[in-house]
Amino acid sequence: MKLLTYKTQDSEPRLGFMHNNLVVDMEDFGGISNFPLPNDMLELIDMGIEIIAEINNLIEDTREVDFENISFPLNDVEILAPIEKPRKNIIGIGLNYTEHVAESARTLDTTGKLPQKPIIFSKPPTTVTGPNTNVLLNTNLTKQLDWEVELAVVMGKKGKYVSKENALDYVFGYTIINDISARDCRREGQWIVSKGQDTFAPMGPFLVTKDEIENPHNLDLSLKLNGIEKQNSNTQFMLFNINDLIEDLSIVFTLEPGDIIATGTPAGVGAGRNPQEWMKDGDVMECYVENIGTIVNTVKEI
Repeated sequence: MKLLTYKTQDSEPRLGFMHNNLVVDMEDFGGISNFPLPNDMLELIDMGIEIIAEINNLIEDTREVDFENISFPLNDVEILAPIEKPRKNIIGIGLNYTEHVAESARTLDTTGKLPQKPIIFSKPPTTVTGPNTNVLLNTNLTKQLDWEVELAVVMGKKGKYVSKENALDYVFGYTIINDISARDCRREGQWIVSKGQDTFAPMGPFLVTKDEIENPHNLDLSLKLNGIEKQNSNTQFMLFNINDLIEDLSIVFTLEPGDIIATGTPAGVGAGRNPQEWMKDGDVMECYVENIGTIVNTVKEI
């Protein structure tokens, strides 16, 4: 199921799902199905991973004509980040693709050695912005604004000391994150100033439930800047796959429903190019992940 948070000209943010290329309002669908459903993505996730199978069964039992008054054409709604206000910081994973390790070593303060364990950082909830929004470039803070397309994992249930064999049982679904980075804001090896500025985590367009993605470790992902391809890879090239990451993270701290893990970016970032490329006012980024979609965001200098 493709879930989304959306709004119309007449509504506050609402929860929906895609059905026959239409956006169906989740709460209204619960109303016609006599099965109460929430109007918020985190509330839905809190109902448990099993709720998706129940909703799918309800959809199969619903006549197409009954969807008409609770649906919108996709072009008539504004798609927001699927989780507009995460409860906790987004968990970021650094240097998780081999070629990105190499390019970072050439131009940044990293060693070039392959990490032996996942490199973990975080991005505050205020970094989140939706598709078709601006990424803010504060030139008083940075002159080196960079892009990073990533597959993001959304957790579906609480987990501590999760084994890698069982890790995917804890996943609710997947989305796209552009891990925007200010390369000249790294402080003595600490990344949060570089990664944590407002709007530095464009996310969306959908949260695709895990039943829709047969193998998250074989998804193409790419990024274009002003129509020119900069990144193109596949999630099979992660150093630490999703199972590894969930096992490692759950040893460090308890993972909870709604937690978001950005799994790292492949080679092709601006910092790794010769000469280096930094984004400027008006630049347009297109991030694509197979089976999820594309998010487009524009740099706006402030």
